[in-house]
Amino acid sequence: MIKLKNAAQIALMKKAGRITGEALLVARDNIKPGVTTKHIDDLIRHYIEKCGARPSFLGYAGFPGSACISINEQVIHGIPSANVVLKEGDIVKVDVGAYIDGFHGDAARTFAVGDISPEAQKLIRVTEECFWKGIEYFKADNRLGDVGSAIEAHAKASGYSVVKKYIGHGVGHDLHESPDVPNYGIPGRGQRICTGMTVAVEPMVCAGVGDVKELEDGWTVITADKKLSAHYENTIALTDEGLIVMTKYD
Repeated sequence: MIKLKNAAQIALMKKAGRITGEALLVARDNIKPGVTTKHIDDLIRHYIEKCGARPSFLGYAGFPGSACISINEQVIHGIPSANVVLKEGDIVKVDVGAYIDGFHGDAARTFAVGDISPEAQKLIRVTEECFWKGIEYFKADNRLGDVGSAIEAHAKASGYSVVKKYIGHGVGHDLHESPDVPNYGIPGRGQRICTGMTVAVEPMVCAGVGDVKELEDGWTVITADKKLSAHYENTIALTDEGLIVMTKYD
């Protein structure tokens, strides 16, 4: 069942969204060669807790970190580790959630570690563009297939593919709610979009094929062909006044 939010609830979600977005800025400002993913995770946790919130991901289904931190061919759900050191040329995906006043925010970005290749720069740029192309269709009486179709079309036009095994989702009292929000679809098909919906739209775009596999740690998802992937996500809300992107503070 889709849980539509009223104006008061969306106002509370904005607070969770602000903290989530600002936590990503903390990550951005500290990502550099020689830094461990555990250090980035510690900084994110400290910031979220300093704001009076708690990390949505910490302990979620047993996840051990406050953020998912995934490098290069790792798509999502990378576990922060003191043994994983960022290197010049890496691209790193940071996925963060914050919970406060009964609501979650959820957002992700892909960051460059030092100087990266032109190919990696393009992949990051196109992945963010896919998000914005998709939410142009997040309007009342449109369908989620309109959103997913726009995301996939832009990725394909750039020579990329989208991950289909993992998708976006509703966000609210729970970190994952209905509806599912795929990064692919057929225009005019799927769940009808209506005012009060709050969802995470999160293109996961691959330089190669969109096939993925999970590693033995039970969390980390990588591209099957070991090619680069990028991730861009925001929590959005459709209100009577229009669309709000609640986690973008960069």
